[in-house]
Amino acid sequence: MARSCRRSVSPGEYVEASVDLAMFHELTGPLTLKVLRKLGSDKPWDREKLVIVLDHQVPADTVKTAELHKELRIYARRWGIPYFYDVGRHGIAHQLLVEEGFVQPGMLIVGADSHTCTAGALGAFATGVGSTDMAAVVATGKIWLRVPESMKIMVDGELPKGVYAKDVVLHVIGEIGADGATYMAVEFHGSTIESMSISDRLTICNMAVEMGAKTGMVNPDARTLEYLRSIGCELRYPVLRSDDNAHYAEELHIDASKLEPVVACPHRVDNVKAVAEVEGTPVDQVFIGSCTNGRIEDLRVAAKILKGRKVAEGTRLIVIPASQRVLKEALREELIDIFVDAGGVVCNPNCGPCLGGHMGVLADGEVAISTSNRNFIGRMGSPKSEVYLASPATAAASAVEGRITDPRRYLP
Repeated sequence: MARSCRRSVSPGEYVEASVDLAMFHELTGPLTLKVLRKLGSDKPWDREKLVIVLDHQVPADTVKTAELHKELRIYARRWGIPYFYDVGRHGIAHQLLVEEGFVQPGMLIVGADSHTCTAGALGAFATGVGSTDMAAVVATGKIWLRVPESMKIMVDGELPKGVYAKDVVLHVIGEIGADGATYMAVEFHGSTIESMSISDRLTICNMAVEMGAKTGMVNPDARTLEYLRSIGCELRYPVLRSDDNAHYAEELHIDASKLEPVVACPHRVDNVKAVAEVEGTPVDQVFIGSCTNGRIEDLRVAAKILKGRKVAEGTRLIVIPASQRVLKEALREELIDIFVDAGGVVCNPNCGPCLGGHMGVLADGEVAISTSNRNFIGRMGSPKSEVYLASPATAAASAVEGRITDPRRYLP
């Protein structure tokens, strides 16, 4: 944030910062444009720094959604926005920002979506803002922010069999609570984090907001730079890391070797229990996807468990890759065949049932286990339904048995 302000800053201070990248989608963008029109102009301050994505309900599922899509198409054409991701070029916004090379270490990124913090996995300061704040950003390229305090979460040790990044971050949220890091910049450190792939780091940072954080971050390292090189991304910003003597308002230490598969039980993300405590709970729907766990690595884990097996009678499986690129890779690796042969439904890239708006809404009394990030009342459909959050491995094993299942029995 100091780089964006071009001066030293301190926690608690209010600053005006220059934004390096802004993003909105079809649910938040139209509200942003409405505010801009009230201000007298909806011209973007820099069309090269604005990304617009259709991702929540794609293709349009209602006339209302179609009108929202149409409004953003017209806006993008009028101002010549080069980074407009329409149907056919689409994917979940947070995945696209990373895999298309928009995110780099040291950037200040704002998105009109709470899970914009996902991009912190590459060492950016990325945070979600409301549509009104986004209107100010689009108009001026600047934003008012309060400099957050920092929390350090150290995760050390080797993850046991059947334990994944999703289990780690759910465990952390269960430890500190849904408001345990309110308006903090949460930094993830330690040997476990350092050994994680970029995909796993994205999962970890994606859920920082579920502990109340302003952003979640991982220090950029050799793995980060190698990933950026692999997608042809040339560095345009200084690669910033935490100082060795940095002060943290709070610290949490986790021994990864003692973790086990967990789930977040209804209706709070911090209502975390070991899978063993709720094993056997019947599930009507299994969802594997979302900006949390819809990447190719997640699909590989699920496919390993589902290969040669069938989804349990009375249970439905929905698999949604996070982007077209992920979908194409899953096709090349024949993962899609595995999901379809198992009796699952594979949908085009989009947010899907995560927000209860598209492709898998739950009915009264139904229970789902999902790899997404929220399980609030009514989040995935009926307010009388229930949602458990889990890793792709736990979700896949649960699809096979039709009830919440410990994935370790399906892993070598």
